[in-house]
Amino acid sequence: MTSAIIYSWLATCIPLIGALAGRILWDDAPQLKKSCVIWCLITVAPILKLTTNLPEGALLLGLLPIVAMISILGQPVQKDHRLSWLMTMVILGLGIGTIAHPAPLSQLFLLALLVTITGLLVRHHTILWPISWWGISQFCLAALGVIVAALTTHPLSSLGALVTSAVLIPLLPFHTGYLIALTRLPGNLPSFSAFLLPAVGLHLMASALHIIPAAISGIVGLLALIGALYGAVKALAQTRVRLMLSYAGLSFFSMLWWHTSASSLATSRAAVFVASIGLATCGLLIAWQIIRTRYGDDVDPSSISGLASSMPRYAVLLSLLALAAMGLPPFGVFAGLTGLLLHAPIPSLIGLMIMSSAWLAASWYLMSAVQRLLFGTRRGDLRYRDVVQQEWAALTVTIVILTVLGLAPIEWWTSTATQSMAGTLSRAIP
Repeated sequence: MTSAIIYSWLATCIPLIGALAGRILWDDAPQLKKSCVIWCLITVAPILKLTTNLPEGALLLGLLPIVAMISILGQPVQKDHRLSWLMTMVILGLGIGTIAHPAPLSQLFLLALLVTITGLLVRHHTILWPISWWGISQFCLAALGVIVAALTTHPLSSLGALVTSAVLIPLLPFHTGYLIALTRLPGNLPSFSAFLLPAVGLHLMASALHIIPAAISGIVGLLALIGALYGAVKALAQTRVRLMLSYAGLSFFSMLWWHTSASSLATSRAAVFVASIGLATCGLLIAWQIIRTRYGDDVDPSSISGLASSMPRYAVLLSLLALAAMGLPPFGVFAGLTGLLLHAPIPSLIGLMIMSSAWLAASWYLMSAVQRLLFGTRRGDLRYRDVVQQEWAALTVTIVILTVLGLAPIEWWTSTATQSMAGTLSRAIP
């Protein structure tokens, strides 16, 4: 027990120490980026030594510093990104503290995480995005849910945790906070938040969902069905890549809500699904950032075409990420989604048809976006420059992890608590 406490505090404090140490290198952007990457890798060591009995398993906790490293590695070396690199270290430490520590410490870390993200959103708010205030208010609602969960008893505490989870893992109508985080946060923070927020949200969901009243679970299931269709339709209608990926996340995470509301469990199979969706979204956001780096932050996706012949390495990596995000084998999204559907009771045939339609819609809007970028007429007025070494490394590591998540047996990510719950659930399936 003592060693577990030591390793959990080490995993929490190392990123925060890295953020403080980064201030020394503030004037040297290349060294600052390299320092943040190294601190992320160092954080992996105590997590590997940490013995946990989390209901969702230790997969998401172990991937947090790796995804933080990927998000930083995929960003260009620019002075404008220095703050986002340091804030990545800060929210990494707070996210690890939320998952690795028991209550009430975990609730304090979560409250600090929500306050930090809210402060960043307020700082980078613009009048051109008035919906930002709605997203900011939802993060405030999530913070209120944490306070309610900490200060009250069941059933209010579980409802507070559920509301916070619905903001972090987007559930209609609490999805705007997730959308704003992926579109308005600076630098690499959107790509990291695409993984961090659902990872923390699943940890809350796993601890609260099994004690939620059946009536509330039914409402959650209905909202999930509506959210899956709404997210797919909105993603189909988007011309902005970040918004399309945000609504795609709403659609896919609604599938998770639909499953967990019926089974009242969030096991390691749910963790594989959340990790895969978060990683695929992170990779696609980094891939889009590569385009923004070359052609400007406000570049119109329809104005870029013909990248397959001019940027072949980028084209291969983007195609693989799109296939993974669509839910095709052998990647983790496919393994996670089929694992959820095949190892739990299906609440209704209509619900399954809606979820399948949302899944098929992803193939349309993701492949359509990739096709517009990679194929078509090669423009002579554009300067084409393929991925550099660090961008290639970030996207390649993302694809490798997605492949491992798709091929590895579920026992690799299963904790003792998960095995116990899975046994109970399997006996409940006729």
